[in-house]
Amino acid sequence: MTLRSLRLRLFLFAFVGITATLVLAGIGLTSLFERHVERRIGEELDTHIAQIAGSLRVDATGALSLARQPADPRFEQVYGGLYWQVMNEKTGALLRSRSLWDSDLALAPGRAAPGAVVVRSGNGPDGKPLIVHERRLIIENGTSEVPVVIAVAINHAVADTLRVGFARDLLPGLSLLGVLLLAGLWFQVRAGLAPLTTLKDAIREIREGTARRLSSDVPEEVAPLVGEVNSLLDAQEAAIKRAHDRAGDLAHGLKTPLTALASDVRRLRQAGENSIADDIQLSAQIMHRHIERELARTRLRHQRGQRLASALAPAAAAIVKTVARTPDGEHVAFDVRIARDAVIALDPDDLNDILGNLVENAVRYARTRVRVSARTAGGDVAVRVEDDGPGVAPKNLDKLFERGRRLDEKGGSAGLGLAIVQDILTEYGSALKAEPSELGGLALSFTVRAVAT
Repeated sequence: MTLRSLRLRLFLFAFVGITATLVLAGIGLTSLFERHVERRIGEELDTHIAQIAGSLRVDATGALSLARQPADPRFEQVYGGLYWQVMNEKTGALLRSRSLWDSDLALAPGRAAPGAVVVRSGNGPDGKPLIVHERRLIIENGTSEVPVVIAVAINHAVADTLRVGFARDLLPGLSLLGVLLLAGLWFQVRAGLAPLTTLKDAIREIREGTARRLSSDVPEEVAPLVGEVNSLLDAQEAAIKRAHDRAGDLAHGLKTPLTALASDVRRLRQAGENSIADDIQLSAQIMHRHIERELARTRLRHQRGQRLASALAPAAAAIVKTVARTPDGEHVAFDVRIARDAVIALDPDDLNDILGNLVENAVRYARTRVRVSARTAGGDVAVRVEDDGPGVAPKNLDKLFERGRRLDEKGGSAGLGLAIVQDILTEYGSALKAEPSELGGLALSFTVRAVAT
């Protein structure tokens, strides 16, 4: 997982969490506001009940009347949304607001204690839901006590309208809060992961050979990680050095037996045993190539953490000059097209191994001409070695780099040269590419990083 994907994942989780929190907060705040509105409406209804009770009169016959009408004009509007009603529990006589018209408010079942307020829901004369407050009182008319029930109701739509308006007004504020929280979180995530970005860049520098260790100038949260990585690098360097030394010892130990085999080959040829001599010579070449390949790989591992740079033009010129003196190279014209200031990120020994194998391979199959060229594009250099020989069929191009694979019967090779080149380039993050050449034969090329001079 890259740091970018980690940041995006953390931001996504935070976005979901913040969004869910704000939604729940909005629902909770709206619910609290609705409860507050209902309490406020309930207080208003209780005030109307108190006003009606204060002006309620009962005559000797039990008839109900009001000394003065409630002041709210909605009581006078038919289906105005605010209603009152007074009922004589003994006679069932009703006194009601004009807003009820010819309807009445159904009373709550059961008998509440005198003075107690009963809060319930109901339906108005127009079928809309109501919030209803009822209060049972005992009124004295001089000779007797008359139980009455005063009910005041209001359309529930009043509370719904206020709730919807509050939610509508709350939405922009919560949205702005969410944007600010997400922006703050984004900067916090970037700042929190900044040390990891620094570590990533430092590790890349180690891999590219521009540094050997991670700097200890890091936040204390990642200091233990830096210490462990540096310890691992120390242990790896020590192990690579031991492997390099062992490989050198092995190569030195095999040099004498290989020299003895070369002497045996000469004696066999002098004795006329050319077939046996060829077999022994081929086996010795295979052994020599294997040793070269393993030494190259060991050298590559040992050189990690060092800054690598090789001048390309002098190396190519030296290789061509050497190969031109071989029996195969004497009859080939060499064309070297490399800028004198071209410097690439390869170890000089590795560059010599690569160019040596590629030029030898080209000379082996060329008819009259071999061309070595380099082209700079951006921060990379593309190196190309091509010949005018018979070439390779397109279906066989991928088989060129298989160890020990030979696509012809021409002698003088153990079939490991191009595989060794491929192994070396792999360690540098590159690869060998085969394609038909403009000269008519085979073109082998690779691309490596350029080094600024």
